[in-house]
Amino acid sequence: MAEPQPSSAARPPSVTARAVSRFPKAAAGPLFMLAAAFGSGCVAGLVRYIAGDLHPFEIVFFRSLFAFVVLGPWLVKAGWGALRTRRLGWHVARAGLNVVAMLTYFYAVAITPLAQAASLNFVSPLFATIFAVLLLHEPLRLRRVAALAVGFLGAWIIIRPGTEAVSLGAILVLISAAVWGLALIVIKVLSKTDSAFTIAALAGLLITPLSLVPALFVWQWPAPATWGWLFALGIVGAAMHITGAQAFRLSDATAVLPVDFTKLAWSALIGYVFFAEVPEIWVWIGGAVIFASTVYIAYRESHEAKSRRDTAAIGPSTPA
Repeated sequence: MAEPQPSSAARPPSVTARAVSRFPKAAAGPLFMLAAAFGSGCVAGLVRYIAGDLHPFEIVFFRSLFAFVVLGPWLVKAGWGALRTRRLGWHVARAGLNVVAMLTYFYAVAITPLAQAASLNFVSPLFATIFAVLLLHEPLRLRRVAALAVGFLGAWIIIRPGTEAVSLGAILVLISAAVWGLALIVIKVLSKTDSAFTIAALAGLLITPLSLVPALFVWQWPAPATWGWLFALGIVGAAMHITGAQAFRLSDATAVLPVDFTKLAWSALIGYVFFAEVPEIWVWIGGAVIFASTVYIAYRESHEAKSRRDTAAIGPSTPA
């Protein structure tokens, strides 16, 4: 969620603006995406660690709650007027999809090697492309079909059905990616009438109470030491979305998406250092194949519509 623009030129530049000004314009977007990719790996690592003491459904609720607390000052500064919308139903639908995507992803991260979860989650933009064709009637050209086929081939390489049992975690990641891809389409529809801040602020307001419902079915109060980790998860999650949004705002998708691939490297590193996980070679190969197809689709869409700066069709590859 980007920081609201100051209403007066006399106001000092924001912290984000000052940070961006210190880097060459061409490098600012990729640098923010690098931070977002690192944050994504940290979120997965924190979820895996906290899941040893708390059910993933509760982790989703506390992550949403503390992230909203962190982002609260921006909402107060912008005022309640920023929440005005004529499409509340669409916002509720987006929030509900986001909650389902997080529930399945967090549960998957708790039982799946982090690198595998990160690599499979790259398919969410591919699902978004399919939903854009089916629901928004976007053109389905031969190159796009080929790129989609290659991307899902990458998922097949990672899972390798028939050679070994498909794990519940892998299935949950794919479900999460599909639901998040649909959420990206809803965001794309909302972006035609509502500002990015309105979309993000309403999501924060709605996701927290919606995520409380499934958490109540498995509720137990966190241990005293767990509260600090949950708050850290909220901070990192909020920072991940802010830096990711800034990356797409400052640069074309084709410039920042290649950097998003480092998400796999960060997840693999965190999994190896803290959980003694060693990713199989198929995870790297499949993740690279999926990611290459995603970048190609982004390149084609950017090439065909340079005037359209719609990142929702590409979007971040994780709902966390």
